[in-house]
Amino acid sequence: MYGKMSILFYPKKSETNTDGMVMLYTRITINGKRGEFSLGRRVDEQRWDSRGAKLRGSSMEVSNFNRFLDNVKSRLFEIYDDLLKDKLDISAAIIKNMYLGKAGKEYMVLEIFQEHNDEIESLLGKGFTKGTLQRYKAAYNHVSDYIGHKYQRKDVPVRSIDHKFITGLEYYLRSKKNCEHNTAIKYVVNFKKIIRIAYANEWIARDPFFHWKASWKTKEKQYLTQIELDALRNKKSFLPRLELVRDIFLFCCYTGLAYSDVKQLQFENIVIGINGDRWIKMARKKTKAMSSIPLLSTAENIIEKYSQHPYVVDGKGVLPVLTNQKSNAYLKEIADVCGIRKNLTTHLARHTFATTVTLSKGVSIATVSKMLGHRSLKTTQIYAKVLDSKIADEMNMLKEKLAQEEKDLVAPENDSSKKRN
Repeated sequence: MYGKMSILFYPKKSETNTDGMVMLYTRITINGKRGEFSLGRRVDEQRWDSRGAKLRGSSMEVSNFNRFLDNVKSRLFEIYDDLLKDKLDISAAIIKNMYLGKAGKEYMVLEIFQEHNDEIESLLGKGFTKGTLQRYKAAYNHVSDYIGHKYQRKDVPVRSIDHKFITGLEYYLRSKKNCEHNTAIKYVVNFKKIIRIAYANEWIARDPFFHWKASWKTKEKQYLTQIELDALRNKKSFLPRLELVRDIFLFCCYTGLAYSDVKQLQFENIVIGINGDRWIKMARKKTKAMSSIPLLSTAENIIEKYSQHPYVVDGKGVLPVLTNQKSNAYLKEIADVCGIRKNLTTHLARHTFATTVTLSKGVSIATVSKMLGHRSLKTTQIYAKVLDSKIADEMNMLKEKLAQEEKDLVAPENDSSKKRN
């Protein structure tokens, strides 16, 4: 919607010269947002009529000054009417800049996006990670491809972005780029940040995301069952490269650490806990939340196994962790060798710790939340829901067995009654 514009002339007392003359300012207000600028003229504050927003008096000098003010107001409304007629963005800042002759800059979507990504790259390690930068770079490429596909252009003005552009981008990501629903939504959310930057800087008058809401689909988290976890742990015949990745994966299964956290785990993060045993105490790389994890025997054994590895001896870390890409590739081989028909990834180990290793063994959800380094118990409750679905499945199997037993009991009774007849 285009809001009504109001214009106010007022003397700014903080800019009074030695002669007592005050600088006169113009204030434009649209939809509660202001744009102010100096008129470059000074007035005697004693002669200023604040209610009428003009000078008092009937002299030629006063009449000429008041006529100047009328011309300023007329020009501002003329700019407003022109923007309204052309259906362009309207804001106090835009009208001010057009009046002052500063409206030549046309802000472009990919130009703003690239500047945002460059800022993130310059701040790597200072609040931003490489993963964050990669996601925004991928989002940039998708938006660039969509603009080329839809508009046959290399870039478009940010003022042209509307609800139709946003929904079109979401559809394009799912249909042409074959992104899963949640992945497509993530890229649109990344793009939303860029548009919010434009809105905050008043390069656009309206937020085109106002009527768009991210619709996430709940995905059931995969995890290893106790049988699958035992099969993985007890398998002996592994190639050395696969054995290392298997062991790191198991370490994550019994500590709940994410891949990035195991990668940066140092011996200084292993301390003596309140019960006299060794604990891992470290801030999660992703959220900076503190994790407190008592070391189980399986995790202790893996640390001991690799204590003489050159990577560990050189002080690079507690365990010789490969890259996430290599680890995930090797985990697929490991799954085949162990007969596990699940998509093994480094993060699935964290899910396994939350479900099979802890919650299913009676560990309280509050304790699991603390060990996982979750800031909110709601995040941990997702795993409890996974377990509820498992309970439901097993209870359905039990119902089927009980129903079959009842049938088996009825059958002999029917046979005996037939014999009596």
